[in-house]
Amino acid sequence: MTDRSRDARESTVDPDAQIFVISVAADLAGMHAQTLRNYDRLGLVIPHRTTGGGRRYSPRDVAMLREVQRLSQDEGVNLAGIKRIIDLTNQVEALQHRVREMAEEIARLNSGYRGDLVPIPRSTALVVWKPKHQRDN
Repeated sequence: MTDRSRDARESTVDPDAQIFVISVAADLAGMHAQTLRNYDRLGLVIPHRTTGGGRRYSPRDVAMLREVQRLSQDEGVNLAGIKRIIDLTNQVEALQHRVREMAEEIARLNSGYRGDLVPIPRSTALVVWKPKHQRDN
């Protein structure tokens, strides 16, 4: 199977669907299955587990395995550094998601804004009210 046909097939599948057994995921990532087991133990790429304990990898997991391999082989980053990069990337993505949520909430609140209403300026003046019967005296 060519990289192009493999990428086309993977793009039509839910990226989080746990569909690949370890041997298929290893083949797709261009690694040995033992390497995937090691990455799982180190917490680099943690696959879903079946009730029987088997590992199931998603297309997103396979993409992450490829990225781990690229960082290790092409960039010379050690596994501890890769783990830190993954953790920081996950934090950034979570923060970006939160910012999008907050922006949507602000937009929702602003959608209720009426520009035709004039704001009344606040005053620091003290108004003393006296009942009518006391003013006549």
